[in-house]
Amino acid sequence: MRMTTLLLLQLAVILLAARLCGWVLRHFGQPAVIGEMAAGLLLGPVVFGAWMPEAHAALFPAASLPPLSALATLGLVLFMFVVGAELRAVEGTKAQVRAAGLVGALGISLPLAMGLAISPWLHPRFAPEGLGFWPFALFIAAAMSVTAFPVLARILKDRNLTQTRAGRLAMSAAIIDDGFVWIFLALVLTLAGGHTGPGIEVAATGALILVAVAFLVLKPLYAWLLKRGCDEDGAPTRGTLVAILIGLVGCAAFAEAISLHAVFGAFVFGVCLPRDNRLVHHLAKAFEPVSMLLLMPIVFALAGLNTTPEAFVGAGLGAFALILSVAIAGKMLGGTIGARLSGYDWRDSFAVGSLINARGLMELVVLKIGLDAGLIGPELFTLMFGMTLVTTVMTSPLLSLWARRGEGAALADRSRPR
Repeated sequence: MRMTTLLLLQLAVILLAARLCGWVLRHFGQPAVIGEMAAGLLLGPVVFGAWMPEAHAALFPAASLPPLSALATLGLVLFMFVVGAELRAVEGTKAQVRAAGLVGALGISLPLAMGLAISPWLHPRFAPEGLGFWPFALFIAAAMSVTAFPVLARILKDRNLTQTRAGRLAMSAAIIDDGFVWIFLALVLTLAGGHTGPGIEVAATGALILVAVAFLVLKPLYAWLLKRGCDEDGAPTRGTLVAILIGLVGCAAFAEAISLHAVFGAFVFGVCLPRDNRLVHHLAKAFEPVSMLLLMPIVFALAGLNTTPEAFVGAGLGAFALILSVAIAGKMLGGTIGARLSGYDWRDSFAVGSLINARGLMELVVLKIGLDAGLIGPELFTLMFGMTLVTTVMTSPLLSLWARRGEGAALADRSRPR
């Protein structure tokens, strides 16, 4: 079969599986993106490869994976650019900002510390050969600290919780969380530069150059350009969109060249653009259909193809239980305690803990970066993929549980004699 024909067939199968799984999980109260993530796992060797090994080998031969990987990288670049452009400073009263800071700090520090704590046990079995302890341990800590800002926003919107106290607090904390995690992950990749790339000096110097150019040169340049290249509704003209794409691809290519991964360049470029809600709306409208509907299912499928059924054999089950327990405990405790210390009642506090425990797409992006950089291998990638699905799927049921308990408490309170 010709490579072009095979690639198109792969895309058709991936998109069909993503749509079907998304449609099924929507009927169970889950965002469609969770079904698309599950479709990636189903298309990998753990399910499809085990069930129909010959068909799986014919549809996804090793020689066909580089073109898929290139499309997946493009999808990640577009996605992280929009995430960076949407990122905002935490807003609200002083009490709300303090609460978000406390939840964000505990929601990061607890899972980070617990990730470091289990790394001595995970490193001998799951670290790639030749990788030192600290790059591995710091990456595990970063991966445990992720909150899925986009998936969290989608869950809140679907359940009409965006303007609730718990919803606003969780979103604000997620902004803090995501900002910290991407900075921390960039430092981890820089420290691992001697193992995975041109060296720590090149990676660190290149990262500083990227940030300096983005905020000292590109930010004022694109602010000037967007003032003159948008219509009355704030929509960029075709020429302005091309200029944005040039800046985006240039920053992504530079980040990739210094072994920092293209998504960091895309994220930094998105963050440096003017904070204009109309612009963000039009950028999302322009880029999200391509990235989310076409390219991100490829990311999920490629992630599934990097999994291995051997991960759940023998001690792998114990490792999965440990990773899952630590991931849930770190985020749930951090979010719940932070909200409770900020004066929120127990129901809202548990809701906040449940929300920031959702890892979703952001976790898969982090895991893909770690796999590409040689910081984790296929077995640990598979276990962390499973943890990502479980922690994200459990968010909606937990929110329903706290809502029912809240309603029950309110009814009991109203029934008391006065």
